[in-house]
Amino acid sequence: MLFSRLHSLFSLFLIALITPVLIACSSDKFLSDGEYLLDKVELRSDRKDVNPSLLMQYVRQKGNSRWFSLFKIPLGTYAMAGKDTTKWINRTLRRMGEEPVRYDTLQARLSCEDLTVAMQNMGYMNASVGLDRKVKGKRLTAIYRLHPGEPYIIDHFNYDIEDSVVAKVLSPHLRTDTERPRRFTVTSLDDERKRITHILNDSGFYRFHKDFMYYTADSTRGRQHVSVTLHLTKYVETSGAGPALHPRYIISHVRFLPGDSTGFHLRKSVLEDNTLIEKGKYFSATDLQRTYNNFSRLGAVRYTSINFREPPRYDSLVIGKSFAYRTSSTHYLDADIQVYNNKPNTISFQPEGTNTAGDLGAAAVLSYQNRNLFRGSEHLSVELRAAFEAIKGLEGYKNSDYEEYSLQASLQFPRFLAPFVSRDFKRRSNAISEVSLGWNLQNRPEFHRRIFSSAWKYHWTNPVHHLTYDFELLDLSYIYMPWISGTFKRDYLDNATTRNAILRYNYQDLFILRTGFGLHYNSSSHAFRARVELAGNLLDGLGNLFDFKKNGQGKRTLFNIAYAQYAKFDFSYTQILHFDDRNALALHGGIGIAFPYGNSTVLPFEKRYFSGGANSVRGWSVRELGPGKFRGVDGRIDFINQTGDMKLDLNAEYRTHLFWKLDGAAFVDAGNIWTLRSYAEQPGGQFRFKDFYKQMAVAYGLGLRLNFDYFILRFDGGMKAVNPAYADRNDHYALWHPNLKRDFTFHFAVGLPF
Repeated sequence: MLFSRLHSLFSLFLIALITPVLIACSSDKFLSDGEYLLDKVELRSDRKDVNPSLLMQYVRQKGNSRWFSLFKIPLGTYAMAGKDTTKWINRTLRRMGEEPVRYDTLQARLSCEDLTVAMQNMGYMNASVGLDRKVKGKRLTAIYRLHPGEPYIIDHFNYDIEDSVVAKVLSPHLRTDTERPRRFTVTSLDDERKRITHILNDSGFYRFHKDFMYYTADSTRGRQHVSVTLHLTKYVETSGAGPALHPRYIISHVRFLPGDSTGFHLRKSVLEDNTLIEKGKYFSATDLQRTYNNFSRLGAVRYTSINFREPPRYDSLVIGKSFAYRTSSTHYLDADIQVYNNKPNTISFQPEGTNTAGDLGAAAVLSYQNRNLFRGSEHLSVELRAAFEAIKGLEGYKNSDYEEYSLQASLQFPRFLAPFVSRDFKRRSNAISEVSLGWNLQNRPEFHRRIFSSAWKYHWTNPVHHLTYDFELLDLSYIYMPWISGTFKRDYLDNATTRNAILRYNYQDLFILRTGFGLHYNSSSHAFRARVELAGNLLDGLGNLFDFKKNGQGKRTLFNIAYAQYAKFDFSYTQILHFDDRNALALHGGIGIAFPYGNSTVLPFEKRYFSGGANSVRGWSVRELGPGKFRGVDGRIDFINQTGDMKLDLNAEYRTHLFWKLDGAAFVDAGNIWTLRSYAEQPGGQFRFKDFYKQMAVAYGLGLRLNFDYFILRFDGGMKAVNPAYADRNDHYALWHPNLKRDFTFHFAVGLPF
């Protein structure tokens, strides 16, 4: 019944998609005589090193938008409306749709001019643009032909600095001919002005800006060869004033002002440690920005305002960290730092509904946060969670309920806490130190489990390079199994015919002491994550030194409890290719590998990989896929055994904006998991280089997103295309033999998959 309804909905979706496409062909009714619908715009360049797609932004008039760069659904929706705008349905269809783009000769001529200027700014000073028009009925294709010509090259780069003080400051930073920009482009020349402005703004020249610089160029040496001179003029305070030396400012006083009547919630030492603007130092724009960044990291601070005042000049002896001189032209700045407090305490309650394999339940989370525990913007977070679930179809057990209680507490310090670290390093570092404790109690009909965890971590960012770092110095987990049902032991752990090494290992008491480091880069078009995690090496070293006892399986123990030892590496990369402001292609690849060694032959369950789900191969549900061609126990899902030591994901997703807050997606996913060792419980699951590509699962599907900017609700429908765990040929190549009941999987998630 469910799959027949899904099939009907899918059919209706296809009809809704195709109908506006067909109706879009009738949009000519909105065109008057002599008007043409701008069907398509093309840019063609006669130089291979000029990418036409980068110049599309300078075309003033483009054709109607297309879903997935193919279907003019918005235009078709508009065309479905009648001409009578007094009718509600016609007004609604016009608002939802997109009015036909009528070709405009004036806009086309201005586009040619803009394209010419754009190429000249790229160094092609003799560039020109031609325009061809192809008309078919009432539709017109505009083809802009780009003729860049030869680029101009800078032979010599010179500086002409009128201000002697500025010249002395810039002397170590001026580029030689070998370091100069090679191409004569507006971008490269403007970048040099920005670079010099940045140096001077960090050297006390508070009022300096790049408009004090201009260029002259001499092209007499050759047709495409230029000699460039950067001129830096003297300071002019007002239009009627004469030129003078650029004023160089020294910080004379730094004052902290409360932003509201409640006064300061932070200690004075905390305010000073987060302020890089110091008395006796030259003004620095970088120190100003870092001060803003430091205060923005403090949870106790709502926002900060920093204002500079120039007091009257006076003759005095100026003593700084690296200078001392007397002058009557010294300039000073007083800095007023106004700090506005944030609400220190918050309490929240959040109910949840749960559904684990059809077993319904409920959960509740009570959270408390204190953003200024010791008046140093320390962030204390305490979370208490309780969950209950009624388990169905479980025979042979006295109880059929699942209960879970957990208490998680973390304390973050907005500074780098470590011994033997200088105060200056702590002030300039934007690291956050975190200590956390957790206790988790799980009571299931089959077993009771207790997990204690504690960690000491560091987090810091490099906004300039879009980098984020995470360093887990020590992370300790203690897994304790106080009770295991006799039925569960008999059927799964002790029975010789069903004994499972992976299962047995994960239902024993265990220590996990690990260290991890993660790196994350994210920009508008690229993102990558890398992480390495090592566990058990410290305990193993101590075990060899102090001769820890071994258990019956020959594993070293601490307090009679075995400890895990493994290494884990993960890497993922995402690239976004933007075709226009409505369409983009997202490509993603991820690989992970973890192997137990030394004191372990099996990875802890929490560290094993799984495949399938909303962020993996979307033709399968979570933990339904793999490892390799393993089909589960008797063809059924096996959450314990459908895990592995290695994972590979490859994804391609075409994203398009539909209308309002709705976005669409079409995707193809591929991937699987494998084990590194051969386990009897997972036949066909071991990774073998000569076979792994044959065991890649492939899925395809469509998605719908509700994009509210600050969060995204995602609905994806995936279909199996190639199933490595097949029962017959039809099951193997599901793409050619689709079966909605067998192959379709629906996913609901928050956020994009990658």
